[in-house]
Amino acid sequence: MLLSFAIKRYVALLIVFLGVWKATFSVTHYSIPEEMEEGSVVANLATDLAINIRSLPEREIRLDIIDNKKYLEVNKDTGELYIGEQIDRESLCITKTSCFLKLDVIIQNPLRIFHIELEITDINDNAPHFRRDRIQLDISESATPGERFSITNAVDPDVGSNSVKTYSLSESDHFKIEIQTGRDGSKFADLILKKPLDREKQAVHNLILSAIDGGVPARSGTTSITVQVMDTNDNTPQFDQDLYTVNITENSPIGSLIIKLNATDIDEGPNAEIVYTFTRYTSEMAQDVFYLNPDNGEIRVKGEIDYEETKVFEIHVEAKDRGHIQLSTNSKLIIFVTDMNDNYPTITIKSFQASIKESVALGTVIALISVSDRDSGENGRIEITINEQLPFSLQKSSESHYDLVVMEPLDRERVPEYDITLTVRDRGSPPLSDNKTITLELLDVNDNAPRFAKSFYTIPVLENNSPGLLLSSVTAFDPDFRENQYLVYFIIEKEIANTSMSMLFSINPENGDLYALKTFDYEREKEFLFHIEARDSGVPPLSSNVTVHIVILDQNDNTPLIVSPWRAHGSVVEEVIPRSTDKGHLIAKVIAIDSDSVQNSRVTYQFLQVPDATLFSLDQYNGEIRTMRMFSHRDPHHQRLVVIAKDNGDPARSATVTITLSTVEHVVKAFSETSEIPLEYDTFSYLNLYLLIGLGSVSFLLLMTILITVVLKCQKPKPTKPKPDPSLPKQRS
Repeated sequence: MLLSFAIKRYVALLIVFLGVWKATFSVTHYSIPEEMEEGSVVANLATDLAINIRSLPEREIRLDIIDNKKYLEVNKDTGELYIGEQIDRESLCITKTSCFLKLDVIIQNPLRIFHIELEITDINDNAPHFRRDRIQLDISESATPGERFSITNAVDPDVGSNSVKTYSLSESDHFKIEIQTGRDGSKFADLILKKPLDREKQAVHNLILSAIDGGVPARSGTTSITVQVMDTNDNTPQFDQDLYTVNITENSPIGSLIIKLNATDIDEGPNAEIVYTFTRYTSEMAQDVFYLNPDNGEIRVKGEIDYEETKVFEIHVEAKDRGHIQLSTNSKLIIFVTDMNDNYPTITIKSFQASIKESVALGTVIALISVSDRDSGENGRIEITINEQLPFSLQKSSESHYDLVVMEPLDRERVPEYDITLTVRDRGSPPLSDNKTITLELLDVNDNAPRFAKSFYTIPVLENNSPGLLLSSVTAFDPDFRENQYLVYFIIEKEIANTSMSMLFSINPENGDLYALKTFDYEREKEFLFHIEARDSGVPPLSSNVTVHIVILDQNDNTPLIVSPWRAHGSVVEEVIPRSTDKGHLIAKVIAIDSDSVQNSRVTYQFLQVPDATLFSLDQYNGEIRTMRMFSHRDPHHQRLVVIAKDNGDPARSATVTITLSTVEHVVKAFSETSEIPLEYDTFSYLNLYLLIGLGSVSFLLLMTILITVVLKCQKPKPTKPKPDPSLPKQRS
């Protein structure tokens, strides 16, 4: 069962293949008479070529134009082949007995080509006519009965049975005609003497020669023959051969000697002197190509010899003596022309798609090409090639037709257009060649996604920026063309701490310029991580994205804040110490904090004002103020110290604190019930009060510092980072 199905399927495929092969290589033959009226139907071309008539308007059928004339046209609704212009066989095929028009029928969608051969048959629309209306013959009275005299033949442009069929001569006692048939089938008549002439009885004979063709009804033409009877010259010249043959090559140089004819006359004097001339049977074309020397019988080339125009020349030569009554004889020369490779092969582009999509399927036909060469034999055999390294191939579809097809995938981004040079070369020696170049443009398809220059962008931004600041240009490249190349950029939406990315950043959709929409504070936000997508305008669109890391850079925009020793805004810190304080005693510790980061937050301390640089020292890193020696009686009881806390920014920012230092005497004496108890109480109470106030202030300032730091830490939002792409390098947080 399966075998039977496979055999049936194979037979069906074979029938389809044979039908396509026959439609491509066969020639459809038609035959029509000449002079058919315009619009006359020749045949139904669609039926003969097995084409569905309903598909004709879509398939764009057209015929060749010959010599700027459209002899035939096709009705695109009915498929009928009809006469477009009236055809005259005699003007179309001047020298040919058979007349054919060969046309190519080209059909698009899908692309097919058919060959039509139209035979134009002759009708009897021309009457025979003679080259001369009057023929003058001089005949010696010594002419013997049976002697022949050449007379001009009649010509008829019609061919076959419609050409000259016979001749008739008016009634005469002395002359008759004998009809001869030439090599090409043409008819001509020789005038024959029936009985001797007597000039004394009749010096002139007037005859009427008629030529009748074989048409129905027959047509005829006439000429008058005047025979002048001359006195005796009784020997005619004789050629050494009745028939001469010679071979020459086409394009022989002008002046080349073809042959030297020789005729002799046994008479003497003027009656023996020979004059050579072409007879009326020699065509005018042959007389244009060859020159006959009337004195010596040499035949030389005087015109262009083209094998493709004429392959054989038939020349009739008459040798006539110079007697009073000239006698003549005829001989025939046949010249065979040998072909030379003198015609360049030609290329004709029948159909060509100047632009195709880069995604076109392999095997697509992009051009129909025909080649020709007017030479024959090896000189007319043609080879056609295309320039190398191209993804195209030539496939032969018929004897002289080729299909140019796509053989490899095409990529417009790699090669946007091709210059295809077709070269034809014949097999002559030396070979002749010609070439033609056609340009094929590739149309773009959206087959490339946009590509960013980097896979990861890190963009530093200095805090306190102005809103609308251009941060960077994040651009991508798309090698496609036109709308497939136009890119649109946008930020992939993402929220950080309930804030949308589109509220923080903006991107120009046309050029990828990235802008900041707000002012950033390093102390609040240190970085952002999001994605930007580039999408082309193709159908369907293609896109790609890139990761952008915005890093906020710190500025020295915060002044150090002195938190210890604490004092009300604009007030002075007062410290009390005994004058007996030893060297190295800690008087106060200045503590300043800076909310900036790294270098900008590093605070150093210096005396801005100190009454005695030998008495006090200030540690520039921890802010401790200590005594460098003991107090002396020369030192004043009240000292004013101004300390500046300066950060490490550029430019630096600073804060100052003023400390008023009071020294008190602490004298230890023997206890006296009457006088020392109040003094001791006063001294103790005064000292402890200041110590308690100082200790409480330091503790309070330390607690406030801790609370402010905790509050700032709690308020700073932590940036939400997306899940890292495993293909991207790890970034430091």
